[in-house]
Amino acid sequence: MARELRLGVIGLGRAAAAMLPALVAHPHVRMTAAADPNPQARTRFESDFGGVTFETAEALYASGTVDAVYIATPHGLHVDNVVGAAAHGIHTIVEKPMALTLAECDAMIEAVDRAGTALVVGHTHAFDPPTILMRDLIASGEVGALRTMVNIVSTNFLYRPRRPEELDTSLGGGIMFNQVPHMLEIVREIHGGTLRAVRAVTGIFDPARKTEGSLAAFLEFTDGAVAQLTYNGYDHFDTDELHFWIGEGGEVKQPNYGATRRALAGADSDREVALRSQSGYAGKGIGRGIAATHFPHFGFFLASCERADLRPSADGILVYGDDGVREIAGRKPRVYPDKDNVIDEFYAAVVDGVPPRHDARWGRATMAAAIALLQSAREGREISLL
Repeated sequence: MARELRLGVIGLGRAAAAMLPALVAHPHVRMTAAADPNPQARTRFESDFGGVTFETAEALYASGTVDAVYIATPHGLHVDNVVGAAAHGIHTIVEKPMALTLAECDAMIEAVDRAGTALVVGHTHAFDPPTILMRDLIASGEVGALRTMVNIVSTNFLYRPRRPEELDTSLGGGIMFNQVPHMLEIVREIHGGTLRAVRAVTGIFDPARKTEGSLAAFLEFTDGAVAQLTYNGYDHFDTDELHFWIGEGGEVKQPNYGATRRALAGADSDREVALRSQSGYAGKGIGRGIAATHFPHFGFFLASCERADLRPSADGILVYGDDGVREIAGRKPRVYPDKDNVIDEFYAAVVDGVPPRHDARWGRATMAAAIALLQSAREGREISLL
């Protein structure tokens, strides 16, 4: 019989709300505990799952109630959360970004290596079924060698309600630590090789929100394949228009340009923090109210190979070849929004001892690229990653 995995959650915010449906849907995962300083979130978790809750991560680790934890705390806490879990022999999924510095990543790697525990970095859009379908089709050789990738994302990211630290790049705020890792992981997943160098220009276009909200980047892999990444989070154009009006989580949506920016207009910091809290697990419960029916995605994406171009569709991928266009459908998830792949990878690592693809060293490489993009933008030059 399959082993049951007792799972806890560290940080009951928006990320946890989005991940919980997939965690609950896994047939061999049982939610047993959570830690969060917010008593309202703890009360909701106890009601939803009948698990025990704690105010601190350390208290949860010492309780003996979990085999593994999903860490969805503010970015600056990830290193202490992972190191603490490893010290108790507890396996970890840690949300992106893995950490804020490479030194922190190294401390996490050392901790899990010493403890012999598994660590998976996610969820990112590298786990999305269309991403995996494109990766596998290219790896099969059917469409020839991968040459270029383009990822264009325009969202309302900078005008979603924020805590003050989420608008401070040094504390992990802005797009470079929150959105760009998705883009980096998608292109790394599909290509499968090593990045050679990056060049980037970033923008801070709103003086009231002094963190990067815009990126234009050029990435080169060691085999000569390249990727172009463009991100704009200022709530004007919405690239879901280019993806069949399906939202990032897989939900059907209606055009509403600038609505998030308008709703936030005039809100002071206290009001903004309150609005943010209401949008997370404490306010909305699991799933954040997302009625997803399609695969998740991240903006417009196109991979160009020798014999075909590939892009995500609503329920799989579109292949544009010599004979026209065809669709390859993906498998249906256990539940929407679809985050099955990260849960399955983690479960296999913990229970079956399968080395995870998206382990601590994978996460460190993503952070090395993100930090290099910031350095490139600030110094106005190409940064080597070799």
